[in-house]
Formats: sequence, structure tokens, C-alpha cells
Amino acid sequence: MLLVVDAGNTNIVFGVFQGEELLHSWRISTHRSHHRTGDELTILLHNLLGLIGLSFESLDGAAVCSVVPPLNDGIKRMCHEMLKIDTLFIDSKEQDFITLNYRVPEEVGADRIVNAVAAKELFGSPVVVVDFGTATTFDVVTRDGSYDGGLIFPGIGISSEALFTRTSKLPKVEFCKPPHMVGKSTEESIQAGLYYGYVKMVKGILEELKKELPEASVVSTGGYSRMINRNNPGLFNSVEKDLTVKGLKICYDSYKGN
Repeated sequence: MLLVVDAGNTNIVFGVFQGEELLHSWRISTHRSHHRTGDELTILLHNLLGLIGLSFESLDGAAVCSVVPPLNDGIKRMCHEMLKIDTLFIDSKEQDFITLNYRVPEEVGADRIVNAVAAKELFGSPVVVVDFGTATTFDVVTRDGSYDGGLIFPGIGISSEALFTRTSKLPKVEFCKPPHMVGKSTEESIQAGLYYGYVKMVKGILEELKKELPEASVVSTGGYSRMINRNNPGLFNSVEKDLTVKGLKICYDSYKGN
């Protein structure tokens, strides 16, 4: 079985594949895990696996992508020293899964590389990936299958938190589609600004990208992707909530094949 670990700024996702099937995945808050040691992560994983009747002996490999440097040593210790399994750690400096048309390739986040690889493999190219994570990112894979770069925006959660923490009277609100575009209360007004602002931004960016790659499909992932897609049918060609963990599996299979 393959262990996959996606360490993001908001959550760490652990997943387990048996063959091509994703048996289970768990999402743990990164905020509480930022400085966890390898021992602590090993205990956490042991407990998670136990919930579905698995043990460390079930694992024979791991694939990891991380954008949280303080976690990297702990994850590496867990995989190499505690689990003693063959581990692929995605690194933009050394990866050869996709060509990076980036001025400084080392700056491309491991999660963006993995998402691009997954989208290319699962949906073909050209393809645009919209990821609603801590940051909202657009990543472009060209006709020839190369990663061409993208756009990075403050994420929905960050924007909402900024209004709450940087103002004296504005409340923290749930991100959702409000009953009216013109809010009838402070809470509805904030929801309208966040929701319609982000939806219009996504639509506008995709409209511009489609001028350059009119035949590109659009794949969405991340926490808010399904809700936005549900309220805006046709905006995305596909919503793939497990895009990153599936991309890790694809990268690991390629790594083992080579």
C-alpha cells in the first residue's frame, strides 16, 4: 500500500492507496501540527491507520509534497527512520515529472507541480487547475504538456480572516452564497463581497486564459470548489477533490517505473 502526504499551510492530508484505489484520506489542521516531530507524526499516523484496521506493516512506499518547511524534517524522519519505507519527496529542484516553463523553476510549489501532473494525466492537456486552498491558484499546462506558470491570489479564508482581524466591527462570517447580491445586513454584505468577488474573479481569469488556450479543460480542487461549482454549473469541466493525492500516486508510480 502507498502512503501519500500533502502538507499544506492549512491542512495536512494523509491518504492510503491500495493499488489504484484511494482507500481513505484524513485531513489534519496544519496550525496545530506545524512543529510536530517525526515521533508525533508517527503516533498520529498509527492512530489514523488503526481507525480502518491497518498498520505500518501494510505500507510499502510513500509520496510526499510539502509547502511547510518546518514540517519537512518530521515527515522525513517518520517515513525514513520510523516506517522505513521507500519515500518520494517531491522537490521542484529535482523533479522530472513535468517540464517547468518558469523563470526560477525552484520557486514552483510542490503542490502546484503535483496538481499539474495529475490534471495532465487525468484530463489531458492543455488544462487549467483552479485550487481553492490557503491561496487561490490557477496553474496552466500547455498543449505540449509543460507547466507554464499561473496566478496566485489570497485565499478565501485569508480574505475573510483579514476583514475580521483588521477591522473593529466586522464579524467573521461563513463563506457561502448569500440570498441576495445586495446584502441586507453586515454579515450578508461581507458574504456577498467575498462570494461574488471570488466567483467573478474566477470567471474573469478563466475567460482571459481561454483566449490563449481555447481548448483547455478546467479542473477545480480545494475546499470551496464543490460549493462554487454547485452554484455556478459549467464554470469548471470537472471538480476533483482528491487531485493532489492522486497526483502523488501518479508521481510515485512514475518514479518507481523509472
